[in-house]
Amino acid sequence: MIEQALVSIENLAFVSALRNSIFMYPLVNAGHILGVSLLVGGIVPLDLRLLGLWRKYPVMVFVDVLRISAAVGLALAVVCGALLFTTAAPDYATSPLFQAKIVLVLLGVLNALAVGRLMKLRDIRSFPMRAPMPVVLRVGGLVSLAVWISVLILGRLLGYF
Repeated sequence: MIEQALVSIENLAFVSALRNSIFMYPLVNAGHILGVSLLVGGIVPLDLRLLGLWRKYPVMVFVDVLRISAAVGLALAVVCGALLFTTAAPDYATSPLFQAKIVLVLLGVLNALAVGRLMKLRDIRSFPMRAPMPVVLRVGGLVSLAVWISVLILGRLLGYF
């Protein structure tokens, strides 16, 4: 039943047009890459700051600016990624690489929400600049780095397997 639904999605007229277009598919793919770039480009500097780099800058400078670009990147990556998924839905849905990627994306989002909540609970705005981050925030940053780098690797591997 699920496979039938996936095949039906793959056979929709707009999905077929997307899959066969010499312009639209590459543009959607580029949108996905741009979204991932904004997401990871926003997350990695913040994670590195949580881990202790750039201590002369308040962590909230990173949070205030990079949280927005990461959120926009996530939204763009999800929308474009969903469109890419529809072009080969049954294949992607049964791929262990794709399944692992989606689980890690969810884990990354949950981790980001948890770290944001912890920052608010610990009143990170008043935290001394040069002081090391609390261990729980450093762990959150480390988990984030591992998760998002793994998502990137799995995404690239999907194109080859």
